[in-house]
Amino acid sequence: EESKHTQLSRCLTTTDLIALGVGSTLGAGVYVLTGSVARDKAGPSIVLSFLIAAVASVMAGLCYAEFGSRVPKAGSAYVYSYITLGELWAFVIGWNLILEYVIGKYLYLGTSSVARAWSENVDALIGGKFRDFSLTYLKMETPGFAEYPDFFAFAIILVLTGVLCFGVKESAMFSKIFTGVNILIILFVIVAGSLTADINNWYITAQDIQNQYNNLGTGGFFPYGVSGMMSGAATCFFGFVGFDIIATTGEEVKNPQRSIPISIVFSLLIVFVAYFGISIVLTLMVPYYMMDTGAPLPMAFAGVGWSWAVYPLAVGATCALSSSLMGGLFPMPRIVYAMAQDGLIFRFLAKINKRFKTPLIATLLSGLLAGIMVLLFDLEDLVDMMSIGTLLAYTLVAMCVLILRYQPEKEDSKSGPRISMADFNELDSSETLLSRLINPKLNFPTLKSGKLVYSCVMVIGKNVDVTNNDLYFLICFLNMWYSLLAFVLCAALVNFSHTSYSLAMVLCLISSALIILLTIVILRQPQSTKKLTFTVPFVPILPILSSVCNIYLMCELSSGTWIPFSVWMVIGLLIYGGYGFRNSTERVRGREAPVVRSNSFK
Repeated sequence: EESKHTQLSRCLTTTDLIALGVGSTLGAGVYVLTGSVARDKAGPSIVLSFLIAAVASVMAGLCYAEFGSRVPKAGSAYVYSYITLGELWAFVIGWNLILEYVIGKYLYLGTSSVARAWSENVDALIGGKFRDFSLTYLKMETPGFAEYPDFFAFAIILVLTGVLCFGVKESAMFSKIFTGVNILIILFVIVAGSLTADINNWYITAQDIQNQYNNLGTGGFFPYGVSGMMSGAATCFFGFVGFDIIATTGEEVKNPQRSIPISIVFSLLIVFVAYFGISIVLTLMVPYYMMDTGAPLPMAFAGVGWSWAVYPLAVGATCALSSSLMGGLFPMPRIVYAMAQDGLIFRFLAKINKRFKTPLIATLLSGLLAGIMVLLFDLEDLVDMMSIGTLLAYTLVAMCVLILRYQPEKEDSKSGPRISMADFNELDSSETLLSRLINPKLNFPTLKSGKLVYSCVMVIGKNVDVTNNDLYFLICFLNMWYSLLAFVLCAALVNFSHTSYSLAMVLCLISSALIILLTIVILRQPQSTKKLTFTVPFVPILPILSSVCNIYLMCELSSGTWIPFSVWMVIGLLIYGGYGFRNSTERVRGREAPVVRSNSFK
């Protein structure tokens, strides 16, 4: 019942959530992403790249959907990690989510990068006069800073921050209007483009490619091979990032257990149809090697004599950026609010305005911080860094689903959780160690089976109490993290051509074998029978595949990306050590956080 009580206003419907999810995810990238990936990485096979990326995104989305029905509270991945793994992991995720929403995600999905793109897009419609004026009178020549202070972008962030302060319903209405216009423009592109499609553009031969394009593949449907299609899928995956905004609205939805899972699934479906349709039409309109990477759609329509189409495309891009900007600003205060409420950051940020029922201080400070970033700094070099935080959040949410599905239902009493008689009998049973691993006698989860699954997934168990030496030895042996194994596997795959073939093969085989072994152990354990509005299918296979996909994408990022990420983490951990550790709610209450805070699931 705890999750039903909130100081925020419960006024959002399923339609509102779908609009927020689609608006945040389907930003300006839909007008740019297809051209750049098709030309330089995948060619016409970008159609399959988007399909693979959509499958990977749906796996992550389903994990969020189950948690949305299980724990309908503000905070998204931060809250999910807190409940399952404790406050340290939760702080790590929350700290990265703040940075992700402040500066920006890949491909125009974050607040500051979207605001600057929005400013540049509107400035282009008036002939670049604002840019020319700024470069003439306001130019900054300091390394790390922007060419000029973008007051236009700063102003739009402050305006939208004001909209967010007035209430969540007004913010949702804003998002619905701009998302609706964006969808209409995308439908126009798909329908109009199909009228000029030429199937021969999927069957281009090497001889057809002109001399100046010799480095752009060999023609055909797979001009860069299957590896190019997979590399394109890794890039396309980030085009689906943004649906997690839905999970931050848990305390502002009328029926969160039903609306959140439905909204996440439908949002991803709509986004996939949009990307899939545009990728088909664009690659049929123009040979992939002739696409413009900056403005592929206007150039494609100009090439078939429809130059007038640039105007609706400009309107669509502006609307996409507007809804995406709202999608970046909307969840940030809610992450801050959830962390402040738990005492991990300053508690005054959790204050709710009684009139508007919004986290007013958190909203104002978040908007001001994003505005300052976009006003002064060059954000391009930081964009990939944000992707690490996003992928880390996706990975931990998948692991949390895996852990919680195998935990027993606990009952609260004044003395804490109770061990059932079945647990007691199992602890005293004489079954062999191997039998406990692959053929447990009970068909429902117990404390011991839950700890076993937890140990298979995480590196460090949290206060795992065992009374059996064999089980303790087993937990120590299986105390290997799926992420660690998957990281070794994915790093070997990504750097296969740059390392010794024998070494890469050995690493792949060993890590794959251990992952399969731990998966078999988990498969044999009994799952929880608790009825939820939505549950992830094919557990534990789907969460494990989702984690591996996310870690593979992290390995695809450049090594230079991890340096600023590490600096940001050091700053966050200093804040946690200096304030959050001593002032957290769990610390104040004087008790340790259990593996599962059962009062959150009743």
